[in-house]
Amino acid sequence: MLCGGGGDAGGVELRRVRDDSCREQPTAYPLVVPAPLPLSVAIVTFNEEHNLPRCLESVRGLAAEIVVVDSGSVDGTEKVARTSSARFLVHAWQGHVAQKNIALTSCTQPWVLSLDADEAVSPELAAALGRLFSANEPAADGYEVNRRTFYLGDWVNHAWNPEWRLRLVRREKARWLGYDPHDRLEVGGGSIQRLEGDLLHYSYANLQDHFERTIRYARISADALERAGRECRWYHLVFSPWLGLGKRLLLKQGFRDGRRGWIIAYTTFFSVLAKYAFLHEKQIAVSQPKKDKASKEVK
Repeated sequence: MLCGGGGDAGGVELRRVRDDSCREQPTAYPLVVPAPLPLSVAIVTFNEEHNLPRCLESVRGLAAEIVVVDSGSVDGTEKVARTSSARFLVHAWQGHVAQKNIALTSCTQPWVLSLDADEAVSPELAAALGRLFSANEPAADGYEVNRRTFYLGDWVNHAWNPEWRLRLVRREKARWLGYDPHDRLEVGGGSIQRLEGDLLHYSYANLQDHFERTIRYARISADALERAGRECRWYHLVFSPWLGLGKRLLLKQGFRDGRRGWIIAYTTFFSVLAKYAFLHEKQIAVSQPKKDKASKEVK
């Protein structure tokens, strides 16, 4: 990993060293570019006072515009954003997909780099962005980056890696789609390429945070499936959780991550089970009054 060395007012010197401190708080953000790139950085926030400084520092001097769309934070998120000269917009929460589309359409630059507040652009990725815009107009309509997750004290090398996400897009062609909370960015059939360097992801503070969010996201997923008219079938409860576990543990070789890989795999199992269990619970709530009414009519 590239870690920060000394520097002066003219730039940041980078050196290749093995420095474990970079795992938790990467430094030397970002690589210096001659001028801000013609892109907007779009970030959606809610009570991200802790994560946002690292995210904003990672794109300092890199982008011509930073847009933060907040859904009513009560901590210091607004102060952090304004201190970094970001455009701070407040908009009531509309859901994951809708809120990110609000952030996307609020940008003014021809290119948009979409980030979560718990993510940071690595120096290698910043360098790749600089090279992309240093010559001619980028050839593709969108660029995927590999998101690498820091979890339980170290980087995940297998269970969640590689995780290619489309994050750099031509604004006029891009739109967020999917169902909450599983949003995805698309460019309407346009060409897509990949960039070197990782997008660093600091998703969970600890296991309790991971488990609590697993339950919350499972409920949101069940709500979205219900709105889409989906039903929970028996095989969703019997087979789908095991398929999720198998993907993380075997296909992604999460077992090579040691105990962390097993925890990720079994949490994936529970996440899928909980999603369909909540959907089944909703179906019962809808069907039970009908059954009770039919039973009374028979009597």
